[in-house]
Amino acid sequence: MPELLTIDKRRMAALIMDYQNRQLSSYPQSFKEEILAGANRVLDGARKANVPVFFSEFQRGEPKAETSWNTGIPRQPGELMLTRATWGPFAGTNLNEILRKLDVNTLVLMGISTSGCVLSTVRCGFDIGYKFILLSDCCHDPDAEVHRVLMEKVYPRQASVVTSGEFLSALEI
Repeated sequence: MPELLTIDKRRMAALIMDYQNRQLSSYPQSFKEEILAGANRVLDGARKANVPVFFSEFQRGEPKAETSWNTGIPRQPGELMLTRATWGPFAGTNLNEILRKLDVNTLVLMGISTSGCVLSTVRCGFDIGYKFILLSDCCHDPDAEVHRVLMEKVYPRQASVVTSGEFLSALEI
């Protein structure tokens, strides 16, 4: 029987990465609707539980329509968008400084792609002392096998890997 997820909402933040038009454009509409709906449920739950929400996007050069944040995941007033030119948000942004000021030690991650921004964030963040909760159904990779191997074999060594539903149940909202 899997261990129940326990969390400390006071020391947690949610981070959603690269839900941009370019990353979502190659997927069928039904998948886009499903992953956007799941991410929005998590963000709504985090907001209701007073868990800070952060966004991070990958941009090189001038922003274009295809590199824009997908409008299906709206930011609320006061929620920060960290723009980066690196794979993960710990390099090239002030994310670590912001999280330390908020006394956050755990990040709930959602991102496209599992082998890109999510992997870089977990590797770098783990090395500097963060804990992670990865929402397996709110992360995706163009290569399904790479996603599976990372979620089942690699990430459990450095993170709790759960579904969005399991996370929302642990939030007790």
